[in-house]
Amino acid sequence: MRVGVPREVKVHEYRVGLVPAAVRELVAHGHEVLVESGAGAAIGFEDAAYRAAGAAITADAAEVFAAAELLVKVKEPQPREWARLRPGQVLFAYLHLAPDPAQARGLMESGATAIAYETVTDARGGLPLLAPMSEVAGRMAVQVGARCLEKEMGGAGVLLGGVPGAPPARVAILGGGVVGANAARIAHGMRARVTVLDRAPAALRALDIEFGGMVDTLFATRDSIERAVLEADLLIGAVLVPGAEAPRLVPRELVRRMRPGSVIVDVAIDQGGCVETSRPTTHADPTYVEEGVVHYCVTNMPGAVARTSAVALNNATLPFVLALADHGWRAAAAADPHLARGVNVHAGRVVHPAVAAALGEAALPLEQALAG
Repeated sequence: MRVGVPREVKVHEYRVGLVPAAVRELVAHGHEVLVESGAGAAIGFEDAAYRAAGAAITADAAEVFAAAELLVKVKEPQPREWARLRPGQVLFAYLHLAPDPAQARGLMESGATAIAYETVTDARGGLPLLAPMSEVAGRMAVQVGARCLEKEMGGAGVLLGGVPGAPPARVAILGGGVVGANAARIAHGMRARVTVLDRAPAALRALDIEFGGMVDTLFATRDSIERAVLEADLLIGAVLVPGAEAPRLVPRELVRRMRPGSVIVDVAIDQGGCVETSRPTTHADPTYVEEGVVHYCVTNMPGAVARTSAVALNNATLPFVLALADHGWRAAAAADPHLARGVNVHAGRVVHPAVAAALGEAALPLEQALAG
């Protein structure tokens, strides 16, 4: 199969769909890999490294899109990329379609098959292609939140870990999954006072055991969320419903009652955000102040640490890329129900039920998509 890797075009997105080591594996399997010139240069993967791995380097993205049967990206295609997709072509990337009807419509009109990293599952019910970036985003959330608490960033001038005689910041984390657990590890390690809220007793129990009771765990109710939010110096939104829009757990009225200079880092913004006042931002302009609270809502947080993120992502995606290239998407999805759950759009129809429900579309049954 001919596999294409275009350079990412989202603002300040420097990750790359395939690193040279992954290209070498595909070439060893007998596939042809086309990489747009400069696709990995920003994170130290020069064209020469791709050539050494067996890839062909193209002058521009148009050539990659025109030639590739399988396109491997990181972030969702931008409008100018939708127009380059075609029927029969397969796109494998993060899509986050539920809060993005314009992108969904663009993919549907292209006729291509779009497989989303974030809805591929595993035998334990996890999301293996979302997990590595969730780990990065969870750890980054505390890092950027601590920075935003500084006065020159609009924050209250609070040091996350405090010092002897001055208390540390209070960090509230909505969601105890991969993002939330990683945020808790970093915040606790920085000596903040941490509270994690979740509706899964098993997740709370695991966190309580991990931290030996040094991190507070609360069952997420309206009452407990309200109390935790109002006490927080830093609120981290880490909720996820696979394929669907994030639930709005924090209304504007509650944000208005937070202490001035508090900070919200809404990692759930990829799926629409879990705070009513959240709106997507970029690394070029990451924050804004609303209701007296600093908001950080960058939709591609791991892009700030692009080399680490690209390597971690490739470690997770490579087995699926190989399966798609070796067998074609239909045979690969038919053989692996976890990969099949990644199929979001096919031949003008939305396939994933949660995505279809969020977009108000009638879902095409997966069996029909696989049958052609």
